[in-house]
Amino acid sequence: MAAQVFDHPAPDRFVVGTVGLPGERTFFLQARTDQRVTTVTLEKEQVEMLGERMNELLDLVRSKSSDPQSIPLAPREELIDNAGLSVPVESEFRVGTMSLGWDTVAEHMVVECFEFTRTDAESGTSAEPDDESEDRDRLRVVLSAARAREFSRRADQVVNAGRQDCPFCSLPLDPEGHICPRANGVAR
Repeated sequence: MAAQVFDHPAPDRFVVGTVGLPGERTFFLQARTDQRVTTVTLEKEQVEMLGERMNELLDLVRSKSSDPQSIPLAPREELIDNAGLSVPVESEFRVGTMSLGWDTVAEHMVVECFEFTRTDAESGTSAEPDDESEDRDRLRVVLSAARAREFSRRADQVVNAGRQDCPFCSLPLDPEGHICPRANGVAR
């Protein structure tokens, strides 16, 4: 079967969101262009890494730009999006590998998310797209620098909205109780 490309060259919205309670949340990326919505599933660590890398790339481009003012240092107020995901939340695929790039001519960020495959599972890593990336479903989103900053802000907010960390061991606290390794297994 031919791979599908869900292309959003100028999305109205590109956000991360969750479904479920803290500790049991499922993370989703959602791109919307007009009435077309594409949703993909990914891991919390992937969301965290994508947000961090987007900020790092924007900072690097800003430092090398002849017009650094074209890349905002923080999200623009008018672009802040705290709304929930569009429903129904129906995922097209689970994300395995992701790529991130900056188009220096058009001055925008390109995000690509590739479908998780058996090769990813067998290798135990999803570090870089491989030669088989053409055979995978993928989500491709093109963002302005300002929209990329907003995505990074929201990604950080969503990742940190989960369970609180134990003040002693920094592991997540479970609502049912927490066996703290720093307290020799005594429940806190």
